[in-house]
Amino acid sequence: MTTVLKKSVRQPARIMPPARRNWGYTALAVFFLAIMLFPVYWMVNASLQPNGTTLETSWLPLKPDFTGYATAINEQAGNLGTSLVISLGSVLLSLAIAAPAAYALAYFKVRGAGVVLFAILISQMIPGIVVANALYTAYNDLGLLNSIPGLILADSAHGIPFAILIIRAFMNGMPASVIEAARVDGAGHIRAFWSIVIPLSRNSLITAGLFTFLFAWSDFLFALTLTTTEAVRPVTLGIFQYIGAYVNDWSSVMATAVLASIPAIVLLVAAQKYIAAGTTGGAVK
Repeated sequence: MTTVLKKSVRQPARIMPPARRNWGYTALAVFFLAIMLFPVYWMVNASLQPNGTTLETSWLPLKPDFTGYATAINEQAGNLGTSLVISLGSVLLSLAIAAPAAYALAYFKVRGAGVVLFAILISQMIPGIVVANALYTAYNDLGLLNSIPGLILADSAHGIPFAILIIRAFMNGMPASVIEAARVDGAGHIRAFWSIVIPLSRNSLITAGLFTFLFAWSDFLFALTLTTTEAVRPVTLGIFQYIGAYVNDWSSVMATAVLASIPAIVLLVAAQKYIAAGTTGGAVK
């Protein structure tokens, strides 16, 4: 027995130190992150080049030139403002419709709720070009072509189904005792929804609103189909038409792309803690 124990002690298992394993995972993660972020870096680098081309661009902007940004601001400031108005309007309209719908599907025993959810899932599979072509005919009859409300409705129609699915998933995990307590205290369904459910669902609302904003901000198909003049032009369509006008001046095109990326980056950084946080923390003690 003593001999066996000595052998087991003399031959320990070879285990890689945790520090070495963590270093390897970190290096691998940094490598893949650098690959994914390289196009973003090259976009910023090209926007700062003085010659305006990307074929002979140096790896580092040693002599940065902000002429492209000045041109982009002068030419695309109105388009950026249009995209901001459309995106914020789409968020407000989507949440105003998606939140009550998600609450009803989560807490009310609605007959055919499963069919409604299935239809919402199916609506996410419809190609955007099919919806855009159908909307063009309807918008032409209603006079909504080349209008900001028309683009808000189109982008909201794209974001509402996704927002319903996200908010309902969060609400399903909310303790029913909280709503029942409000009902016992005399609150109606609307009061319980506004005073109890909405505050507890803040994280899900921010998540749904963020994705809706990104959908609307990056929309190109609806903007291309439902606008035929320069009266209403989101920044995505502006960049598309900008390339044809400034094909020899890529610094202005890249500068516009950098400016268009800033709102999305800021929102993602600011809202990441709300996306990761739970929705019912502290609700029931």
